[in-house]
Amino acid sequence: MKNRFVLIFLCFTSLVFSQQKNSEQLEREAREDVREGNKLYNQLKFDEAEVAYKKALSKNPNYPKASYNLGNAIYQQNRNKEAVAQFELVEKTATDKISKAETYHNMGNAFMNEKQYDKAVAAYKNSMRNNSKDDETRYNLALAQELLKDQQNKDNQDNKDNKDNKDNQDNKDDKNKDKEGGGDEKKDDNKDQKDKGEDKEDDKGDPKNNDEKKDEEKKQDQKPRQNQLSPEQMKQLLEAMNNEENKTQKKLNAEKAKGKKVKQEKDW
Repeated sequence: MKNRFVLIFLCFTSLVFSQQKNSEQLEREAREDVREGNKLYNQLKFDEAEVAYKKALSKNPNYPKASYNLGNAIYQQNRNKEAVAQFELVEKTATDKISKAETYHNMGNAFMNEKQYDKAVAAYKNSMRNNSKDDETRYNLALAQELLKDQQNKDNQDNKDNKDNKDNQDNKDDKNKDKEGGGDEKKDDNKDQKDKGEDKEDDKGDPKNNDEKKDEEKKQDQKPRQNQLSPEQMKQLLEAMNNEENKTQKKLNAEKAKGKKVKQEKDW
């Protein structure tokens, strides 16, 4: 009985030792995969680097550096939404503030590329909370806030323009209804004009009637032009011109956020 117990103990110990040895082997291989990924990343072969980081995670799923670097490789391929999802996973498992700060920083960069400036502002703020001394993050935060403000102003202007266009269309429809309803008045006016014409035939040589005709023509000439711009339309036209001038500057400002370094984890 005693010998059987010893045999079971030895088998159990051997199994545990074997599992531990296998785990250590997988961790070493995962580190090698990360090193290979970093090498490819520095050579700008981001798609191949992504494969290497995924191999590392398949051998060691709880490998923070491999997970973080994978997010960077995806980001460099302009797959911003996937990069954000990966950085969110990294943030949940990060144990120190610096790692969290860098993860939020890169997450903010991905949101900037997608022009989701409100989310970029939130990400940069979270980065600053974990590392308030990062000047690069501070700069990107200020830029994101400025772009968000411009975006909100543009949305408000678009909503205002849409409302003005709707009001103008409603006024136009009302005028058309008035014209349709005034058909009988038009007939009466035609009848009056006919009667006046008959009167004019009787008074052809009367200078007084000729003067009245000239006055009537003068009044018609004084009617406002239909195509003349109203003060409100002039204001909208000037605002549109100013917006066009600002577009180029906004694009230049947005480009400043791109190309900012993506902080890469090493594993040497």
